[in-house]
Amino acid sequence: MTAAIKILCFLFWGNLLPPLASLALGDRLARPLDHGAIWFDGRPLFGPHKTIRGILACLVGSTLAFPLLGVSWQTAMCAAALLMAGDLLSSFIKRRLHLASGESVFGLDQIFEAGLPALYLAGRMQTPLWSALLALVIFAPVAHAGARFWKDLLFKPPMENYPRFVRSTVRLREWRSCHQPLARWHVWFNLSSLIYNRVVVGTAFRLLGRYQQGLANALKPELTEHELVCPALPKAFEDFTILLLTDLHLDGLPGLVDLVLARLGQRSFDLCLIGGDIRMETYGPIAPSLRELRRLLPHIRAKHGIFGVLGNHDCIEMVPDFEEAGMLMLVNDATRIEHNGESLWLVGIDDPNYYKTHDAARAFSTVPANAFSILLAHSPEAYQEAARHQAALYLCGHTHGGQICLASGRPIYTNSSAPRFTARGLWQYRGMQGFTSRGVGASGAPLRFNCPGEIAVLTLRAAPTPFNPEASATTQ
Repeated sequence: MTAAIKILCFLFWGNLLPPLASLALGDRLARPLDHGAIWFDGRPLFGPHKTIRGILACLVGSTLAFPLLGVSWQTAMCAAALLMAGDLLSSFIKRRLHLASGESVFGLDQIFEAGLPALYLAGRMQTPLWSALLALVIFAPVAHAGARFWKDLLFKPPMENYPRFVRSTVRLREWRSCHQPLARWHVWFNLSSLIYNRVVVGTAFRLLGRYQQGLANALKPELTEHELVCPALPKAFEDFTILLLTDLHLDGLPGLVDLVLARLGQRSFDLCLIGGDIRMETYGPIAPSLRELRRLLPHIRAKHGIFGVLGNHDCIEMVPDFEEAGMLMLVNDATRIEHNGESLWLVGIDDPNYYKTHDAARAFSTVPANAFSILLAHSPEAYQEAARHQAALYLCGHTHGGQICLASGRPIYTNSSAPRFTARGLWQYRGMQGFTSRGVGASGAPLRFNCPGEIAVLTLRAAPTPFNPEASATTQ
């Protein structure tokens, strides 16, 4: 029985290594083993799912398992080679049967992949034949179920016209964060987030006796005014005002919507942009944040409408609800804004921080050359791509300005791979103007220190206005 268990574990491990390599490396090194070669029947030799990366991952990883098998590394390597040879033989047969690459077939997928190495190992380990047969009988149904789960979960879009790349890494993250039937269990798939934000950070400030102060600070968002100077700005857009709301996290702080509306009062704007992160957590139910959003948006006065992008806390399934609430979503897309006979282009990209599904090339594909464009993103991490596409203005959030900062205002942690100069406020990069909002709400531990929330009002101008102390950037 011990030999059968060892053989079974080896089969599962070797079968799991190629998809693990796919998750870890994404599209890198994913060249098909057959290089797209066509057999005499006009069908692919193996198909695109059999990659050099997967073969190498199985050979190397399975060979390293030799101490657990109690055999030499050469024997483990031969068993791994037989496992991959059996897998390729199954793929070759399936292509001859006109089955699509990646299609799961019970029995055919397992008989060669598991049978060849199981029989070989049984012989080398000098164990009865029934050990190999028992391992094969157990492996076949479990591996088939796993393959179906892998395909249905990680390679099947959740909706028609799915506006993202269908990548296994993206679909796995969406499943952990957004799969609604599992909403009540999401915390168990996101324990690292819970432990860091709620246990480590929250407990630390409670022990310091500062938790309630941090919570009170988070409920004091400021209304700030900023002048953005863009020399190429069309004349009709001089003094064009943009209300920028990012990182609302509406279900995290009770009363936040009422505070925002009180700060805005009866003011109206030319355009309202919402930079993502409507939900408080990166997982769990979405209904509470949607209820708060439906309370907020009807009271925002924006002549040219309200547009938004997705953040790392937002689910792709939330797009229809966002639009029903009154926010037009730009998911790697662009739209033209016309004002007083002239126009500019508003470009919105998908989340470049967590899901990494932003596609600047696709988003800018409909923007005319030399057109004045404003790029809205959740985080500053796509700033170089935006500059390459000649965006005049880059608006984002995500960093919360640090949220918990030193007394000098210096962020301790920005949660962004972009340089620190993009972490808050106004910045420039190769002629492109940038602005990173500190965000309205708070995420993780709902605390703020030395970094109040921000409701940003941006005024576009072609040239800076003469200095006037009374007209400089103000804060309420």
